[in-house]
Amino acid sequence: MEIHTVTESAEEFTCNAYLLAGESSALVDAGTMPGVEDVVADHVDDLDAVVLTHQHRDHVGELDAVLDRFDADLYAYGDHPRRTAALEDGQTIELAGEAYEVVHTPGHADDHVSLVGETRVFSGDVVVYNDGAFDDGSFGRTDMPGQSREELIESLRRLLDRLPETVEALYAGHGDVYRADPVGEADSVRDVIERALDRAERREPKYPDE
Repeated sequence: MEIHTVTESAEEFTCNAYLLAGESSALVDAGTMPGVEDVVADHVDDLDAVVLTHQHRDHVGELDAVLDRFDADLYAYGDHPRRTAALEDGQTIELAGEAYEVVHTPGHADDHVSLVGETRVFSGDVVVYNDGAFDDGSFGRTDMPGQSREELIESLRRLLDRLPETVEALYAGHGDVYRADPVGEADSVRDVIERALDRAERREPKYPDE
């Protein structure tokens, strides 16, 4: 299976939208980059599914354009007028021929989910490797209305509880993809998430101006 970050050339603020191309094809989040559907079409002829980690605008801004272009099912935890399949905590879904467990991870958004596979996790915004706050394990912001640091902390704990030891890559909604050193000399994905949890548990502002 190949994974392409189809929003990597974006000039506007967007999430990372990941195209999984294998036995079938799936897009994790759609982002806000105009023309993202054309980038998807550069890699695959058909798109079978779009899966949303959550419905903040930077993750769904171009969702309609993608769904208008492709006859794809829309998987989402929260209600959406174009949703064809509801996600539930603990559910297993198949994306591009690989199985992923849906883990409900609210705090940054009520409808937030992470997708946990045997070798990789798509974490949305609940945990990222690097952003403007931290460079080696950061947590989603919780200073906006409707967000909760306490819920996010519990979500990170839940994610760690469900994380297989075989996971070696973290595909987050922002920042860089993190891949653990195969010989074990660098941090594991679990190390990165534990560091993010520790920082979140301090209850300090993520950004100085919060």
